Amino acid sequence: MDRFLIEGGRPLNGEVRISGAKNAALPLLAATLLASTPVTLRNVPDLKDVSTLIKLIRGMGVTITRDGDTVTVDTSTLNSQFAPYELVKTMRASILVLGPLLARYHDAKVSLPGGCAIGSRPVDLHLKAMTALGAEVTVENGYVHASVGGRLKGSRIQFELVTVGGTQNALTAAVLAEGTTIIDNAAREPEVTDLAHMLVKMGARIEGIGSDTLTVHGVEQLQGCEYPVIADRIETGSYLAAAAMTGGKIRTTHTDPSLLEAVLQKFEEMGAVVTTGPDWIELDMQGKRPRAVNFRTLPHPAFPTDMQAQLMAVNTIAEGTGTIIETIFENRYMHVPELSRMGAHIQVDGHTAIVSGVEQLQAAPVMATDLRASMSLVLAALAAKGQTCIDRIYHIDRGYERIEAKLTQLGASIQRVAG
Repeated sequence: MDRFLIEGGRPLNGEVRISGAKNAALPLLAATLLASTPVTLRNVPDLKDVSTLIKLIRGMGVTITRDGDTVTVDTSTLNSQFAPYELVKTMRASILVLGPLLARYHDAKVSLPGGCAIGSRPVDLHLKAMTALGAEVTVENGYVHASVGGRLKGSRIQFELVTVGGTQNALTAAVLAEGTTIIDNAAREPEVTDLAHMLVKMGARIEGIGSDTLTVHGVEQLQGCEYPVIADRIETGSYLAAAAMTGGKIRTTHTDPSLLEAVLQKFEEMGAVVTTGPDWIELDMQGKRPRAVNFRTLPHPAFPTDMQAQLMAVNTIAEGTGTIIETIFENRYMHVPELSRMGAHIQVDGHTAIVSGVEQLQAAPVMATDLRASMSLVLAALAAKGQTCIDRIYHIDRGYERIEAKLTQLGASIQRVAG
């Protein structure tokens, strides 16, 4: 099992190119199943989760070719609507093939998903949406089987909780349904908006894009298109956090400042100088120690849960005490014991973590527990005194493309060691 060896204490400086967003690429790949002609996606990141979903779709007989960051999908050869456990178990996003398969082929059998162990993320909201559209849904032996005689029927879908994946599945099912579907309490995350924009380019009729009410007028078929994946806002925020953590100055390029407003505001509260352009963001800590900040994770456009662990890491070496409240997932503080091993002072009470900053973290052997937690450990190691060993880094490979190469070009001392 691979691990990272990181020698800390070096301010990071320079420029880093941001990859396409994993959390946007996955629903876009699933949505290609709706198209009767080939779809070409550009700016697709080379990540484990993306490769797994490509393998899953290819296993259905679909023809997929990849050339660098360009992926072309041709569904004309599809011969199965089955997503097996062997592939689905490693990532939750595999459930996103359910809506497209059901809408276009009227039948789907998808294993219940796996992925990061950060608490219960039930798929019942997805299944209720499919049922509302007229599908017969059963769960048996670990598999979801959904079917419908003919086209799905437009309906009103009222989500009890904001669900990104549930909104995406409902959207991809509704675009080919007969009649009009209204999705209430829809997620507003940029990755949902990106999916809606691609569906419109494929011929879908969707109103209210970017709002919490989506109105979908079903069409009989969708065509292929060319579409670029949006920049990864979480990767962007993570590298900016590396500058804040080490007192450095980093410019992230090929990104979108409008996707990160809540996070950038917190960096400015920390005392960082943040400047932006049309497709870049720069954070300059000017060699100073950051100030502690308070924040609460909430659905977009508020502070994203996927940046909670990284900002907690910065708080561990900040001046003062910061309070963090996690409202999205109930078990997303698994990085706290590992950060504590490095000398961080963190108290957790339910959904609340109180972080009292220390002047210096110390290197220690630590273990990654999920994707974003692993990045918080990398950030802590970059600032710590001595050499930190981070084990189980396969988590980080799921969401950060070429991370050691990118950090090295910014001046970090990081080495991947085969286990």
